[in-house]
Amino acid sequence: MQKQIIKILALFLLISSCQNSKKNKPDISQNQVKDAVVKQVAKIFSYPKDRYIVTQDTVAPNDTFGKILSRFDLPYSDIYKITQKIKDTFDVKRIKVGRPYVVLQQKDSVDSLARPKVFIYEQDPLHYTVIDFHDSIQVHFKNKKFSTKRKSVEVVINKSLYQDIADKNLSPKLAMELSNIYAWTVDFFHLNKGDAFKVIYDDIYINDTVYAGVGNIYASVFKYGGKDFYAFRYALDSTRQHFDYFDEQGHTLRKQFLKAPLKFGRISSRYNPRRFIKYYGRVKPHFGTDFAAPIGTPIMATANGIVVKKGYTSGNGNYIKIKHNATYSTQYLHMSKFAKGIHVGSVVKQGEVIGYVGMTGHASGPHVCYRFWKNGKQVDALKEKMPPAKPIDKKLLPAYLEFIKPYKQKLDSI
Repeated sequence: MQKQIIKILALFLLISSCQNSKKNKPDISQNQVKDAVVKQVAKIFSYPKDRYIVTQDTVAPNDTFGKILSRFDLPYSDIYKITQKIKDTFDVKRIKVGRPYVVLQQKDSVDSLARPKVFIYEQDPLHYTVIDFHDSIQVHFKNKKFSTKRKSVEVVINKSLYQDIADKNLSPKLAMELSNIYAWTVDFFHLNKGDAFKVIYDDIYINDTVYAGVGNIYASVFKYGGKDFYAFRYALDSTRQHFDYFDEQGHTLRKQFLKAPLKFGRISSRYNPRRFIKYYGRVKPHFGTDFAAPIGTPIMATANGIVVKKGYTSGNGNYIKIKHNATYSTQYLHMSKFAKGIHVGSVVKQGEVIGYVGMTGHASGPHVCYRFWKNGKQVDALKEKMPPAKPIDKKLLPAYLEFIKPYKQKLDSI
């Protein structure tokens, strides 16, 4: 009798447990199951992976847009049609060696070949271009999902700008961004031990974890030669799309000329009208400033202007001369090659690449000889006091000064 009671109790507990389990289990509809399955489908740049053969690679030397797609059996007639259709939107000639790309070939192709239908080019870790040619040919410029983290740092120069930034585990792009902001103010070829900078900026992260580089620099102060040079990012128009950098008094950091035609390098020879050259055994004036850098380093126009000369001589090698206005002209010698699209009559902007460092003509090593004319006479560019660009408008000045207060206080407290 006792055994039968135990069996009945066990059976009762089992039935009760099952019923409670059913009560606690959520009611999942078929639609919910379907949605869950859809969400689990792996995607690449918003395209479902299961529908395509996915090839991920990087642009190799001598690769072109056409060469890449032809490797996937896309007819040259189709490639030509695509390039012509998108030429005013995306210049396929600008794809760079080492940049990642993705080709998607449709699995359910009508013919036996899995034809490529999408080409995705990543111009940097954050931005990418999608060329979709499923039916019509379309180009989409997109950003990956990203987040930003505000950062405030101080770096003291002990070795070099790049090395000291690296020693603090900061992005080397920070050096590039600062060189752009202070290109008219700080001579990055002559930083001294003890120079320092403080900066407030954004670090960019993809999916909150993958570091993608430096975002906006909001404020900075560069201690250079014993003086503090402030820079604050400020919108000049009501649409807040045009930003520039100004100091604590509202003066722009931009001057009419850059300090140098290269971002980084070293001065190997200065302007010297009495230079004695051993090779010739006599005084041979040097009317320029030589900036040594590896062959292929981009050479920039130091100010807006018009190309008035472009050519080759036995002494100058490949060279370009730019007239900036009635007062100033500059010349760039010994180039390995000219930048595409640069010719006599070209209008160039300040900072635009016009050629690349070489050692053509009379040159003992790779460098660019930078020459500077003022009122028709060659002068020492490094000793010229360059005229500044226009300061911030007086009407905007009170709002600007109020805007920069918290940034300046933050910089001074770092």
